[in-house]
Amino acid sequence: MLDEIDPFIGTAATSLPAAQGLAATWWWPKAQVGNTHPGATSPLGMVSACAYSGAYPTGYGLYMKNTEGQPEELFDRPQASGFTHFQQSGTGAIRKYYNYVRVTPMVQQLDVLGQAWPLHDETAEAGYYAAALDTGIRCEVTVGAKVAVHRYTFPEHRSARVVVDLSCGGLAIDLGRTVPLRGHVESLGNGRAQGTVVVEGVPLSVYIRVDSPGWRQMLWHDRRLIEGGTRLDFDRIRQTTLRPFGMLYMGPTTAGQSVEIQIGFSLRGCEQARENLYRECGDGAPAFDVVRARTKARWRDHVGRVEVEGGSPARRQVFATALYHSLIKPCFADDESPFWPSSGPFVFDICTMWDIYKTQLPLLMAICPDRAVDLLESLIRVCEEEGNFPIGYRMARGADRFFRQASALVHTALADVHALGLGDLDWTWALVHMYDDLRRMYGEDFYEHGVVHPISHTLDLAYACHCTSGVARSLNDVQLADDLDARSRLWSNAFDPDTGLLLDSSFYEGGKWNYSFRLLHDMAARIAMVGGNEAFVSMLDAFFGYGAPRVVQPGKRPDPAEMAAGYLLNRFEGLNNEPDMEAPWSYHYAARPDRTAEIVHAALTWQFGTGPGGLPGNDDSGGLSSWYVWASLGLFPVAGQNLFLVNAPAFSHATLHLGDRDFVIETRGHRETSISSDGVDEHPPPQYVQSARLNGKPLDAAHLRASDVHAGGRLLLELGPHPSEWGRKILPPSVSDPLGKGART
Repeated sequence: MLDEIDPFIGTAATSLPAAQGLAATWWWPKAQVGNTHPGATSPLGMVSACAYSGAYPTGYGLYMKNTEGQPEELFDRPQASGFTHFQQSGTGAIRKYYNYVRVTPMVQQLDVLGQAWPLHDETAEAGYYAAALDTGIRCEVTVGAKVAVHRYTFPEHRSARVVVDLSCGGLAIDLGRTVPLRGHVESLGNGRAQGTVVVEGVPLSVYIRVDSPGWRQMLWHDRRLIEGGTRLDFDRIRQTTLRPFGMLYMGPTTAGQSVEIQIGFSLRGCEQARENLYRECGDGAPAFDVVRARTKARWRDHVGRVEVEGGSPARRQVFATALYHSLIKPCFADDESPFWPSSGPFVFDICTMWDIYKTQLPLLMAICPDRAVDLLESLIRVCEEEGNFPIGYRMARGADRFFRQASALVHTALADVHALGLGDLDWTWALVHMYDDLRRMYGEDFYEHGVVHPISHTLDLAYACHCTSGVARSLNDVQLADDLDARSRLWSNAFDPDTGLLLDSSFYEGGKWNYSFRLLHDMAARIAMVGGNEAFVSMLDAFFGYGAPRVVQPGKRPDPAEMAAGYLLNRFEGLNNEPDMEAPWSYHYAARPDRTAEIVHAALTWQFGTGPGGLPGNDDSGGLSSWYVWASLGLFPVAGQNLFLVNAPAFSHATLHLGDRDFVIETRGHRETSISSDGVDEHPPPQYVQSARLNGKPLDAAHLRASDVHAGGRLLLELGPHPSEWGRKILPPSVSDPLGKGART
């Protein structure tokens, strides 16, 4: 499946065929662009490298900042002023744009540094990116876990250059620039250099090695060479005082001559950056091909942990790329924390926890359980050091932890890892932090009043109390568990019993309809609140657009009246907006898994495709792509509840490799279906599960315990063209109906 990955998917404005049927009624308010980049990455690695144009939000591409409709172009052609390191993946307004340590191959004078040249002949695969500049230089980059290796093939020239700019950072948009606070760079001779810049409170160190016999090596500052200088130090830099600085390597080239530059990175100083470089690149020989092959092997191992059979070439390419995008973030930088001295995992770029906790973290628990445990160990350490579990965590020091987006989300992942028995975390210590964190920020008001605005935080905190209660009870802290159980029932304070919807409030991305169909820990009581299954299904049908006319999607610069009219539809926003990701599975709790099948089928068919415009919205650090992976497998994780919901898969056969165990999803009666990128005008209707067997025994429920999946086994699904009674009598468990047998009519 590795060869089916296309890193360019999601790098351009959404460009999909006009949706048909149910999907045509969904309205997309957010930016219609994936915001991914095609640069070189390593699975869950610390470093990435990509062509740098300064565009939003990854530094690659054409677009200026936007939050609604189709993005506007900042440039009229693909271009680059060099190649930078550390990029976001699929985020929106995350306000952390990285793009540090720009490397620029040139045949011009240093005066033009920062000029962008058109890009040609771009190619990319997992772990590798290449393009040609207008100057005739062929550029290739690859990365390891903590290193980047560049290879530049020059035309014949008497004075070719490779320029390293340590002052670069951020984007070419308003307020997008990142200025280092302090910095130093030192020339060590013989193609060696090192330096550190402090960016957003983090010391980023590099050790540089260039194999360029006969070339000169010089420091530069403010685009002027410093003859004979060996060190530059900047004790305090301001935006008004910053002048670019770095290293330059210069010499003659023959046509086709390649120059390799190796960079080791560390957040703990130049010596550790040097150690990282030598560990991955060896003692000095050209290392590009070795590092590229090693990273490709790591990617093959990681994406090989999920296998599917069947599907059209387009569907397989979208699936393979979704799995790839799911494994780029977070960034694991073991033994690299700049904030505490001990060894152990350090993880950053947990940038959209409010998205990834639903889909991506359960995927890591399944196919990369060691990394999932390391992530949580790192977050526990952050909580120890800073006093709270972060909602988002970047390579930065400061109070910006995205607390407005959500509350207490780490609790869901901790509850799942505990239920699955993964790793060897100190659960007594973890529980201390879980409990304390429930009182931070909005949690204090929740504890005092039982409700808090923004109202979605009431749901977050009640859910986190439920997750924490399970850990407490397993540790025999019955009093704490009982108290948390009582608080977990306060989710009902968030709803208006007259409408069955959330109370009026402010919402982060979306409105009360988008947040009203979250998968709570007591869906039985949630459904009873609106009068039972039939009434709840009627609300869901209206939300998902059953019987509604086609809508027109926002274009460039949508005016406020157009957006207001769209929001008044109170409509499912598809996979363009992540708060809606779990809503289709609400039907399972109302005995209508057939409706889930219809919506998921429509989304997989019409909202994802091949090519740069193949994503319906921001990928959000892999949260969206992980949704696609699970939906294609016919499973959906209910984070924090040790639960999977079951649906008709998109492939005839799939295998999850879970360490030394396999979980196999087989089908009978499966019919191959096309997606929009296949260019087929007629798309077959969805299929429905008729019956199921788990390890040879009948499975009458449309759900599984996550621990059953992780234990390995075989799920056989009989599919057919019409809805059946399967999954309607035994419903997913709820706190007030743990066996799922209560009447909800």
